[in-house]
Amino acid sequence: MFIEQAFKGKNDWWRVLVTTLVSSGIFILNFIAFLLLPKEDIEKSYELLKGFPNWLSLTINLLPFAFLLVLLFLLVRFLHERSIVSLSTSRNNFDFKRFSFSLGLIVFFTLFTFGISYYYDNSMIQWNFNPTKFAILLFISLLLFPFQIGLEEYLFRGYFMQQIGIALKNRWAPLLITSVLFGLLHSANPEVAEMGLGVMVFYIGTGLLLGIMTLMDEGMELALGFHLGNNLMAALLITSDFSALQTDAVFKYSSKINSSSALTEMIISMAVLYPLILFILRKKYKWTNWKEKLTGKVVEPSTLTSNTTPIHD
Repeated sequence: MFIEQAFKGKNDWWRVLVTTLVSSGIFILNFIAFLLLPKEDIEKSYELLKGFPNWLSLTINLLPFAFLLVLLFLLVRFLHERSIVSLSTSRNNFDFKRFSFSLGLIVFFTLFTFGISYYYDNSMIQWNFNPTKFAILLFISLLLFPFQIGLEEYLFRGYFMQQIGIALKNRWAPLLITSVLFGLLHSANPEVAEMGLGVMVFYIGTGLLLGIMTLMDEGMELALGFHLGNNLMAALLITSDFSALQTDAVFKYSSKINSSSALTEMIISMAVLYPLILFILRKKYKWTNWKEKLTGKVVEPSTLTSNTTPIHD
């Protein structure tokens, strides 16, 4: 019933258009700029950000997400006249245990796989730890990354998935469309310029994983936890000169690293790790009826009982 939660609110076309433009307009403009601007101008903007201290560059990148997430919540609450809980999950309340388990799972796998990789070959990894800079990074990450991943998840796995689902009356279309859109959102990242369009397979594949989590579990808790844990590890554990966000992480890839090798490692890791994560979650939360939940029809209930405090009498 996750997609069907959208039926609890008002879904006139103009409300959807306003919410979409206000909450994701900056991403749309960024994508258009990426397509139209000369490559040299884009590279200059990357270099400009690199000229700032890492903590300031990170803050500049993440702060807009906090503003946009608040706007999205306000629009859902007052323009669509539905609760934020209905945007988050089909359960009565947000399940923080699910969120914490998913976050811990990806943190464990990231540290485990990095540890193995570092043990066998650390020739291209440099020790980059600076206590003061790392403390600042940790504070900013814990403060702002929840807004960044919150906006991406609530926009793609929440708002867009629900609105596309009730419009097209099925589940497979919003799963695929939001995964592709999630990949396009990251197309202007420096990694794409460095590694080529092949890295889009990773972004779209990650979007697909998060979408499957959301539909199978009937809520966004697992996707939110996974996304936050993944981004925290990306910021705190290891950085590189071609990362989307330059940080004072514990480790740093040396300039000798081959971008094509890094891309191959990402794809292999995704092909092995993502199915394993889904297997663990399936076992823990006893997921069944995969075909119906991922490809079934979306039908508007004749009477949909609200699982939250009604907005109107």
